[in-house]
Order: sequence, then C-alpha cells, then structure tokens
Amino acid sequence: MNNSLSELKSILQTRFNNSADLSIRYISLRSDQKITAAVITIEGMVDKEELAQVAVNGLLAYDFKSSNANEAFNIMLYSVLASSDVTSFSGFADFSGIEQLIGYITSGFAVFAIDGVERMIAVGAQGYAFRSVSEPESEVVQRGAREGFSEPLRVNMSLIRRRIKDPDLVFEQVTAGEKSKTQIMLCYLQSAVSQKLLDKLRKRLDNCDLETVLASGYLTEYLEDPHTSRLFSGVGISERPDTVCGKLTEGRIAVIVDGTPAVIIVPRLFVEEFQGVDDYSNRTYYASFIRVLKYLSFFISIYLPALYTALAQFHPEYFPTWILIKTANSLSRTPLPVTLEALAVTFVYEIMKEAGLRIPKSLGHAVSIVGALVIGESAVSAGIISSSTLMVAATAAICSYVTSPLYPPVTVLRFGFIAVGGILGLWGIVLATALVLISLCSKTSLGVPYLSSISPFSLRAMRDVFVRSSWRSLSKHTIKVQNFAETEEK
Repeated sequence: MNNSLSELKSILQTRFNNSADLSIRYISLRSDQKITAAVITIEGMVDKEELAQVAVNGLLAYDFKSSNANEAFNIMLYSVLASSDVTSFSGFADFSGIEQLIGYITSGFAVFAIDGVERMIAVGAQGYAFRSVSEPESEVVQRGAREGFSEPLRVNMSLIRRRIKDPDLVFEQVTAGEKSKTQIMLCYLQSAVSQKLLDKLRKRLDNCDLETVLASGYLTEYLEDPHTSRLFSGVGISERPDTVCGKLTEGRIAVIVDGTPAVIIVPRLFVEEFQGVDDYSNRTYYASFIRVLKYLSFFISIYLPALYTALAQFHPEYFPTWILIKTANSLSRTPLPVTLEALAVTFVYEIMKEAGLRIPKSLGHAVSIVGALVIGESAVSAGIISSSTLMVAATAAICSYVTSPLYPPVTVLRFGFIAVGGILGLWGIVLATALVLISLCSKTSLGVPYLSSISPFSLRAMRDVFVRSSWRSLSKHTIKVQNFAETEEK
C-alpha cells in the first residue's frame, strides 16, 4: 500500500460494499505543501458537534505553514486535536492496520488520515443514542443505589470506577464474535483475583467461536465448566454496579459486554443465589430472617407439590385427619389423578406466566383476571381441578419468585419432583433429592466448587451463608474466592 487516500477509500468502500453510512470527507490543510487529509466516520456513530469542536474546527483554522505531511501529522496529534481520547496507529501498514481502522470507526471513533503518511489518528467522539442510567427492573431494592448498567460499554465502566477509586481496579479489553467484533471488558481487582481463574477465563473467551455476540447470554455457555451439571448455572448475571463491585472485592471477575446491561460475574456460588443488596443494608437480625425465608421458599417451591402428590396418592395416613377429609372430598370430585392434576395446574401457570411477560403491559391486568377468575375459580367450581391442588401449586409458584435467579432450575425441578413423587412416592422424592445433591456437589465454576462454604465446609464463611453476621465481623476477614480455588488445587 502506497499510503494514498484514494486507495484507502477504494479499500474501505470495497470492504463495506459501498454502504451508505460510510463517510469519508477530504480536508485541505492550510499549508504551503498542499496537504490533503481525510476524516473517516460511520454515520450515526459519531457526535458531529463534538467532533467539530475538538478536531475539525481547530484543524481547519491551524496554519501548518511549510510543514510536510509527516510534520503536519505530528502537529495534529500533539497540538491541534483537543480531545482527551486520541490514539495513533499504523493504518496503512498492512492488512491488520485496515482491520484496526475498521474497528475504530465501527466503535464510534473518527479516524484522521493524511495522504502519504502511514500512521492515522483515532479520535473518540462517540455520539450514538443510548438508554440513560436507570434502576434495573429485575433487581429492585428497598435501600441502596437506584443506578443500573446501561448498554454502552464505557458508561458501565464508569459506573464501576466511580465506586472503586483504586488503581488496583483493572479493565482488560478483549474481542468476541468473528463478525460482530463485540468489545468485552474483563474487570477485576489485581490484588484480589486468582491468576489461575483469570487465565482460565481468558482461555475460554479465546475459544469462543461465535460469529456474533449480541448479549452476555451468548457467552455463558462458553464460561461454564464442561462435564458438569447444566441445571444450575455457575455464571452469575447482574445489572447493579454495587453488586458487581461487591463481588470484585471478593476476588470475582466481571465480564462487561458492549451493548447489554447484564454483566457476567464468575465464578458463581450456590449460596449467592440467596444473597441480595438489601441483606447488607438492613439490620443483622432482619437480614438473617430474610435469608432463612429465602431458603425455606426455595425448598417449598420444589418440594411442596411433590410431597402433596406423593402423600395424597401413596401415603394418605401421614395427613392429619381433618386435612385428609377435606383433601379426599376435594379430590373425589375431580376426573384426573392427583399427579396429572398437579402437573396440569403447574403447566397452565407457566403458560400464564409466559403470556404475562410477552404481552403489552396494557393487557397484563386482563391476563391476571382471566387466570385468577376463569382458569382458577371456574375450574374449581366446575370440578375440573381440586381447590387443594390449586392452592398448593399457587403457593409453590409464589415461593419460586422469592429466589428469582433460581427460577429456571426450580421450575424444572418442580415438574420432575411432581412426576417422581406421583410414580414412586416419598422414596422417589428421596432418590431424586440424592441425585440433585450429587449433581450440585460435583459442579464447579471455573474450577471453584459450586457449593463452596457448604461443601467443602468453611466455618468462617458460614458467617454469610444461612445468616448474616454484623459488619464488624464481616469486615475483619473478607472471604475471597481465590481461597477456595487454591484449596481445590491442593
């Protein structure tokens, strides 16, 4: 390549297939040498007003006098361009230089090139529209910040940096997606993170062979440990900067994907599914009560329909007499066996839940009315389902929302336990529980045991598992994930 702007324009138009949003504007610099420069941008990705203020206006007004092309380039780089985000690179050098140029302009940079000069200048002047910082709807808290991550990568980085003003906080940039070239930031505290975990994460991202990465969910399967249970996830997701910052101080690694507000946190432990931001804002006794309530709700959502089905079909003698009479009278008026009845009610509830998520908000009240009155009350009055089965299924469904991050595995387990309880009774539920425990104990997240703090057991870590100790106790010794990782390696 002979460093010619006309050849560069031809190459870019060929690479972009003459796309209408590719903009290449020529500028004649004020110089005795008749120097020609070009501004290369993508329409809609650059703030034109900011670009004019920090670069173009000053470039047109500056008198380069008798400077040659290379001297003019250095003057532009060090004296004329007023932006704080200025980078030079060898754009004309080879094929990789053109790829670097394409990466800059597709990320919202404006690239300045001078005819006959090998190097180019990238100026940060991003101006694409994005959603403002707001409270995430999926992680609502009573106390704490009302800020949530947004879609732009740089905005999300600033939300973390505002909370951790330590130079030990590192942002490491990688790219994923053969076609999308999605920017990804690995965020960690250098003094807290385990280098072995960090190396594993880098290797798995390098092995990602996706063509496009449009959301953080695309990467979760690649970050999971192979040959382990996929029912529970060893990859955490959060839209709250304070939650991510808290995990970083424990030695976790945050993976920020450009274009999505959901930040990945690895490794993820089972006990963290029952922890929330409000736990650390409330008084110790109340936070511990809520923590215990979450564990009870988790077990109720899985076991209550299964136990009801098993006892009603195989072990009615375990019911108290007054409950047995009412349950028997209710079930005797329905056409379906209790197992099929429980499965049907649970299945219909899942359909209603999906309908409520997908339809417009204006129709949400109609769905709730139809579900509560028509499908619920009318079905009981018509004798299609029993009132006791409906109450058990509804209670389990409500409890599943207490631990919303575990909703997918809880839903699958609920169906499985109902079927096993209806076929094998209580012994089937015990057998299924053993299989789930074996699966949990064998699961790892980046090599860290998923049941860490419980298995392998750590007495010190139990201060923040089933109950939460006071901040005076928690602040003395921070439990870091790298401690579990080092123990596992030994």
